[in-house]
Amino acid sequence: MEIEKHPLEPFLPAKAKLLMLGSFPPQKKRWSMDFYYPNLNNDMWRIFGVLFFNDKDYFLNPTRKAFCRERIIDFLNEKGIALFDTASSVRRLQDNASDKFLEVVEATDIPAMLRRLPECKAIVTTGQKATDTLRQQLDVEEPKVGDYSEFVFEKRAIRLYRMPSSSRAYPLALDKKAAAYRIMYQDLQLLP
Repeated sequence: MEIEKHPLEPFLPAKAKLLMLGSFPPQKKRWSMDFYYPNLNNDMWRIFGVLFFNDKDYFLNPTRKAFCRERIIDFLNEKGIALFDTASSVRRLQDNASDKFLEVVEATDIPAMLRRLPECKAIVTTGQKATDTLRQQLDVEEPKVGDYSEFVFEKRAIRLYRMPSSSRAYPLALDKKAAAYRIMYQDLQLLP
């Protein structure tokens, strides 16, 4: 089976306070833009739109067939939110984006990434595969979905938030996903 290398560079704003980690991007044939959470069947950018702009379509481009990468990047830089995934290379056991059918071949070096983000105070994982892969590297208790655990990384207190998946395959309505994320963003003082 073919091994896929991660197709994107880590997005690491210098002043990032939050590191968001998924497991691995879907196949490029499913992408609507060349960035994280790239397919229209993922609600992550809708969640951000609801929370920060009261508009689930805020990050859609004018054709409404893709998300606006530049608008997303400007927003993430302004808020101090970094993005990557917990796997740097994988095997897809089926022709889909489901974590259930991803075999992690090489995990991302999360401690090295945290060293590049000296102001980072929290990590959020958006799925079980991402949470499991991260916990193989860091000594942190697994939080319940919608909650967090605290741990110390090289004398720095960090929270690990476990949020609901933003995939539309995850059986939770957009408003309920947004409500869970709202609590986290308020805790981190990124949302008024």
